[in-house]
Amino acid sequence: MATLLSASDVATALRSTPGWTGDTQEIARTVKAPEFLTGIRLVDAVADAAEQADHHPDIDIRWRSVTFRLATHSEGGVTRNDIELAQRINELAEQHACS
Repeated sequence: MATLLSASDVATALRSTPGWTGDTQEIARTVKAPEFLTGIRLVDAVADAAEQADHHPDIDIRWRSVTFRLATHSEGGVTRNDIELAQRINELAEQHACS
């Protein structure tokens, strides 16, 4: 079972996780891909990482913009699992040249 993070813990984690915003309920980031197919490839890579972590983001695709939302639904808010997946998403976004 994951433990919910406090508002202070979330704020601290977000300071070291560029591009992400949110609060104790949910964190989110929108990235812009250089072209549509790159955004889809990023989503595919994130899906693989999410499966490995057994922790899945909500994903919204709007042409070249991809929004990722993270919360641990079973716990009712943001946990360390969400922060770790956000950091992995950042790595993957960088690898796919998304900003």
